[in-house]
Amino acid sequence: MQKKTPELLSPAGSLQKLKTAILYGADAVYCGTPDLSMRTQSKFTLEEIIEGVKFAHEHNKKIYLTLNLYTHNKDVEKLPEFLETIKKINPDGLIISDPGVFQYVKEHAPNLKLHISTQANVCSYLTVDFWQKMGAELCVLGREVTFEELKEIRKKCPNIKLETFIHGAMCMSYSGRCLISNFLAERGANQGNCAHSCRWNYKLHLKLKDGRLEELEINDNNKELFEFLAEEEFRPGDFMPIEEIQDGTYLFNSKDLCLLPKIDKYLKIGIDSLKIEGRNKTNYYVALTTLAYRQAIDDWLKNPENWQPEKYMGILYSLQNRGYTIAFHEGRLKNLSHNYLSAKSVSEFEYAGFICEWENNEMIFEIKNTLESGDLMEFITPAGKIIRLRLEEFIDNDTKKIVKKVSPGQKKAIRIPKNIFQSEDQKNIKKILPVLTIARKKNTITASDKKRLILDLESYESELNNMDIDRIKKENLIKEIKNEKNNIQNLSIKKTKPVINSCCGKGCNGCSIFLHDPKFEHARQELKNKKLGEKLT
Repeated sequence: MQKKTPELLSPAGSLQKLKTAILYGADAVYCGTPDLSMRTQSKFTLEEIIEGVKFAHEHNKKIYLTLNLYTHNKDVEKLPEFLETIKKINPDGLIISDPGVFQYVKEHAPNLKLHISTQANVCSYLTVDFWQKMGAELCVLGREVTFEELKEIRKKCPNIKLETFIHGAMCMSYSGRCLISNFLAERGANQGNCAHSCRWNYKLHLKLKDGRLEELEINDNNKELFEFLAEEEFRPGDFMPIEEIQDGTYLFNSKDLCLLPKIDKYLKIGIDSLKIEGRNKTNYYVALTTLAYRQAIDDWLKNPENWQPEKYMGILYSLQNRGYTIAFHEGRLKNLSHNYLSAKSVSEFEYAGFICEWENNEMIFEIKNTLESGDLMEFITPAGKIIRLRLEEFIDNDTKKIVKKVSPGQKKAIRIPKNIFQSEDQKNIKKILPVLTIARKKNTITASDKKRLILDLESYESELNNMDIDRIKKENLIKEIKNEKNNIQNLSIKKTKPVINSCCGKGCNGCSIFLHDPKFEHARQELKNKKLGEKLT
């Protein structure tokens, strides 16, 4: 067993997300400016890139810049100025896909370390060998590479760093080399401006013999009369179902990659960098994905023989997602890897907000979703601790008025006195809950969302059942999925007024009932001896 410490690489779509990723345990981050990377929605300016590199290096972390678009002539004109800036700030590597850009950087900035992007579609040891001979320090392997192929590449290419995706959105095309967006929206996917046409819903129409084009309406009265099947030219008799619901159908919509249950296998073969996708995702996503994989990696390094993945999955289930899949890990994709019913990301939790500042003895908490009197917030600390807070009223940061409800927008924030966290060490509360700590709250979901979540979990369970996993690990994973399904079954599909006149049994900070009512004195003492997150009976 090769016990090599890998690099956990997290996405940074903005300077704030960069700092969040490092706070929650990333070894390195990747980011880029919108004009020269594969994310035109990137929030970075060159000045912020400079600040980001400085911040990462001050925290002994690495930072890689993306220069991975496929250039047109107009893009080449920007390269000289870009490189002059990059040479001054000295990032730890440039991620490149275009061979012309690779050659240009080699000639004009020979001291920069060059990484090959997933956009270059590196899927074999022959291609890795080619890029190594060209001078690349690292290859990001295509998402289509199976685990068995990855092992062979690692064995035959021992002297170059390898990076693989472990979590995030999947592309129904070939590692992003897609032209659907260009065709339907005139937005170039290979220049960082993908319209995500694969996530759109599509309607079925009929063209009649007289030339009329009619929409075929699928409703409760006729939905059982039709079954739509596709037959490919070279596979006669192999009929593939095409399903349409009332809202349309999602032919190309992939679920999200989640390889945490198999991460021990990647660690054993000595992969250098484990990459999380998601530069356009929220701080909440960056924080929790980084935290889950950080804990999983660290615990495996300490005790690989007894490592179990299920406890980290609980963190990932709390993130909005399209349903999880192991994608190409085992080989050929199965129908379980796609979601034909919905492209929406759903979860039982939603992003409540984050700590943007400590001002004397008050926390300034920026709101990301509406908070109402009695809502339960869960702060997830960078150490992985859950600190619960239930407030009956809020102090508006701008007006200082007391309100019962606060909605997001224009950096809307509330003030929270530190002494409200009575169950925590008051002297160290700012260290326990530093700036950029995120918080979540229970989501109000629809009946269809609830059904979707359960179907997603059952699909992932089916994939895991067919994987080569140790029996005990598999049983524990399935048990965790069943627990999660039970949690979702118990979710309310209607917005109900939180109960604030009786104790819920969680012992929340800020809850006046729990903290001050004499009848809960015994409960307060009992809670001190409970494990993290364990409810009182």
